[in-house]
Amino acid sequence: MSFTVELIICALVLLGGLFALLGSIGVLKMSDFYTRLHAPTLAATVGMGSLLIASIIAFTVREQRLSAHELLITLFVMITAPVTAHMLAKVALHQSQQSLANTRNQALTERIRKRLPPSE
Repeated sequence: MSFTVELIICALVLLGGLFALLGSIGVLKMSDFYTRLHAPTLAATVGMGSLLIASIIAFTVREQRLSAHELLITLFVMITAPVTAHMLAKVALHQSQQSLANTRNQALTERIRKRLPPSE
């Protein structure tokens, strides 16, 4: 493997590890559910995406053919992580999960909650 390819792979692995670490710290440090939801979603999409792209490059160079397994995993992670975060946020909205007092657009949140059917 050439030095340039190894350098690109190392940079992507470090970037992926950094985002995974920041996502883990964000889950611990953020104060309410909605802000806490942002950190692991970012870590999953950017962090895992960088790690999987590094893996694609490494195996493509080593085996002299495109590695489809990592490409499929990357596609799956990039699609499912934001959709899961959106669904969790909608459930929190339906369950009247409180957000921080200084969150912008509180009036919009209350307007949406009034349009929801009453919970049983």
